[in-house]
Amino acid sequence: MSKIPAIVPVILSGGAGTRLWPVSREAHPKPFMRLQSGESLLQATFLRAAGLANVSQTLVVTNREYYFKTKDDLDEVAGKADAVDVSFLLEPVGRNTAPAIALAARHVRELAGDDAVLLVMPSDHVIADAAAFQRAVSAAVAAAGEGRLVTFGVVPTAPETGYGYIEAGDVLGNGPTREVARFIEKPDYPKAERFIEQGGFFWNSGIFCFRVRDILDAFTAHASEIDQSVAITWKASRATASNDLRTMHADADTFQKAANISIDYAVMERADNVAVVPGDFGWSDVGSWRSFADMIAADDLGNKVVGDAVLVDANRNYVHTDGRLVAVVGVDDLIVVDTPDALLIGHREKTQKVKDVVEQLRLRDHESAKLHRTVHRPWGTYTVLEEGKDFKMKRIVVKPGATLSLQMHHHRSEHWVIVQGKAEVVNGDNVLRLEKDQSTYIPAKNKHRIANPGETDLVFIEVQTGDYLGEDDIVRFDDRYGRT
Repeated sequence: MSKIPAIVPVILSGGAGTRLWPVSREAHPKPFMRLQSGESLLQATFLRAAGLANVSQTLVVTNREYYFKTKDDLDEVAGKADAVDVSFLLEPVGRNTAPAIALAARHVRELAGDDAVLLVMPSDHVIADAAAFQRAVSAAVAAAGEGRLVTFGVVPTAPETGYGYIEAGDVLGNGPTREVARFIEKPDYPKAERFIEQGGFFWNSGIFCFRVRDILDAFTAHASEIDQSVAITWKASRATASNDLRTMHADADTFQKAANISIDYAVMERADNVAVVPGDFGWSDVGSWRSFADMIAADDLGNKVVGDAVLVDANRNYVHTDGRLVAVVGVDDLIVVDTPDALLIGHREKTQKVKDVVEQLRLRDHESAKLHRTVHRPWGTYTVLEEGKDFKMKRIVVKPGATLSLQMHHHRSEHWVIVQGKAEVVNGDNVLRLEKDQSTYIPAKNKHRIANPGETDLVFIEVQTGDYLGEDDIVRFDDRYGRT
């Protein structure tokens, strides 16, 4: 009996998800969005991967800016996947899926060898039918064991123009795996209709399966420049003394020189050993608010609500609210998404254009393109309570055992008031221990730091005053999280 290969899910986690603004933002992207189950998209993907047969380790590829939030997210559900080890490969910049997968393959080769099977999964997809997905994975692993580069094709439910398509060729063996005849760019509507009528065409899911040795050989044959640049990055990354395989930082100087290209263009469309496993496993890439709304049950009038809302004389609307009550009166076919600092209202047929809103916000250098009012940091969170000319108020939560960096500000002074827990504070030359109702004033240019030595959250109010209150007015002298 042949040895069953190790399967190593590689979860690609990144991307701003601009079509899902204002919930998804640059500093808190789509993988961290929560489903109705309470799980984030990232958590659901990880648990799906961990539940597959013959999986004992998982590799998460993400931007180093998201590492601590990603780790916190996965720690929340670690108890549901005790037998699965998690390693992290941290990119300094996003270079699309081809360089990420080429680097991940080298990482997995050291973890599990050349015969290990990579199952590459985006972190921000929804798969409703876990059993059907498991069957598709089993078929893909079998084909990968024969040297195939496998992609997963989704049985189309409508003539969708927002997805690329795969035309399937001959059946391989006893099925369901088939050869790939061709990859097709996003079609217009009449062409998509013909694909549905003709049959044998599938949505390109962006999920892949192949052995380490086969995908690396494919990079060498079809994308040699990426192969060579990523090989240099891997060598430089492994040479860094602080790196280990559980948390690997990709070398910034070399990785940013890699071509920005997808695995489809770099390899899959050029190789001649590509196969597709068709599947009907309730897949969605959740690429817009309309597709997010499709996962919610509707009432008798076609309205779908997440949060607290009242609808009067309204039909076929989707309302998503975070905290505040939203009332909708006398309108139809709208998407309404309310967050503490931004409100989106749009027609349900125009949700793809939300990305244009984000582009305009970026051109205006508007903070809401990047940050929420509550911002996650390695040590905890801060929430902007109020701000105006020359002042800003924050509620800051520091996790047990965590500490902010030793830092200084050129343009602002700060006043800290403890409202919960205990704090150890460095303020200039003074070291203070503060408790509830106690405070300290920190003048501009004073070095300062606050730490939580307790076993419960430390909560304090920070009042900033000064002529510039931007988050980039921070000079760090020491930081346990490696930030500069």
